[in-house]
Amino acid sequence: MPKIKEIERTPNPDAMRFVLSEPLTNGVTRSFESAMEAEDDELAKALFSVENIINVYYVDKYVTVTQDGQAVWSELLRKLAPPIREAKPMLNIEEDAEVHATREVQETDDPRLQQINQLLDEQVRPYLLADGGGLKILGLEGNRLKVHYQGACGTCPTATSGTLYAIESMVKRIDPEIQVIAV
Repeated sequence: MPKIKEIERTPNPDAMRFVLSEPLTNGVTRSFESAMEAEDDELAKALFSVENIINVYYVDKYVTVTQDGQAVWSELLRKLAPPIREAKPMLNIEEDAEVHATREVQETDDPRLQQINQLLDEQVRPYLLADGGGLKILGLEGNRLKVHYQGACGTCPTATSGTLYAIESMVKRIDPEIQVIAV
């Protein structure tokens, strides 16, 4: 059972990140945006059973929980800590093949999309993870790159402004015509 070392605020006032003393997964990212999506995941299901929870995102020693903004964190934290402490490490689970990019993106032969995904892996996703979230590429339609923020980034005000602008600036080095859209 993991021990909670720290509870950290994220740039998103509606998300908190729990830092654990040992890993829940071995590098595998899990992202859930509803209780229905979390039906087959014990930890996420337990966290969604707490009222006001709208997102669960975890990887390695980090669990990020996002609420709807209607609850007081001090009360929520007391309800969220027990299921996190009771979670069993899942070191042998497989990564959701589409957690960071849709299958279409992964199988593309478009060199721009391949370069963009690599760029995001190296220069963006590690920083988003440090803030309790992630980024999934949904696709490139013409010159419109569609991305979806995960975890704390999903409802964070800075994700759709500063971070999106920074991503678009990096992507424009690959192709100056590409516009990045968060969906």
